[in-house]
Amino acid sequence: MTWTLHSAWRAGAPYRVRIGLQLKGAAYDYAPVDLIRGDQRQPGYRAVNAQGLTPALVLDDGTVLAQSLAILEWLEETIPEPAILPRAPLDRAVVRRMAGIIACDIHPLNNTRVAASLRRLGVPDEVVVSDWIHRWIADGFDALVAAVSKDIRARPVLDEWLRLGVARLTDQDEVVLNAAAFVPQEGFEEKLSYLALHVGDHAMAAVENTLGRSDPWFERSVHYRGLSGADVEALRARASELGMKALQTLNGEVKDEVSVADADAVNRRFTFGVYFYADDDERSEETS
Repeated sequence: MTWTLHSAWRAGAPYRVRIGLQLKGAAYDYAPVDLIRGDQRQPGYRAVNAQGLTPALVLDDGTVLAQSLAILEWLEETIPEPAILPRAPLDRAVVRRMAGIIACDIHPLNNTRVAASLRRLGVPDEVVVSDWIHRWIADGFDALVAAVSKDIRARPVLDEWLRLGVARLTDQDEVVLNAAAFVPQEGFEEKLSYLALHVGDHAMAAVENTLGRSDPWFERSVHYRGLSGADVEALRARASELGMKALQTLNGEVKDEVSVADADAVNRRFTFGVYFYADDDERSEETS
């Protein structure tokens, strides 16, 4: 089996397909498409996907699959395990709704061809980035948070966490998270709501930093390549230790030092988060 994924490394739609392929353990060749350079508009790529969008997954018999959610659905049907979707039909509908918010309501309005069309119409860059992109990302994540908070039920989420090893059950049927985190503790719905909000805040910080209208929000990361599995595990342990210390320190200072003198002035919020990620090095080669 030899598949080829035509993918743009920073674009959301190809990214979700790469996640699905990785989860399913499917091998594929990587064909980079530079959206900024305009590779997607060239005849060579149009011959693969006439729509000129990424991703496109070419199967071993030459069949071309396009549209990220359609590719993920096909993967789910042809490689059932491990599952992407929950088993119950209602739970599947809830997950598809949340995927649709991202893939259909947020992403298409903020991709490069829409931004280019706005600029051709005379819309200034700062308006494209702040008023247009900010509005649709914010509206979309508000809807996603509401959907997660209202529609996700505790038991399916618990089952998924147990399957993925995020949590475990004790002999007394108590739920224990396998990694500590500063997230709300009232229930699974609150935890997932916090997750959606965190992703939205990270995206907003990146947008504001791109605009450069004020002092930048702190957004830094370090990258290492050519590592062994043992190296990654050692870095994972150290990053977890340092990250938790940073979270605990700031959280303690907020509790001890932040006070509210004027209730009418309480209209702002602040997010501080830590993350790390590792992947196979050969699949990170995304420059052409």
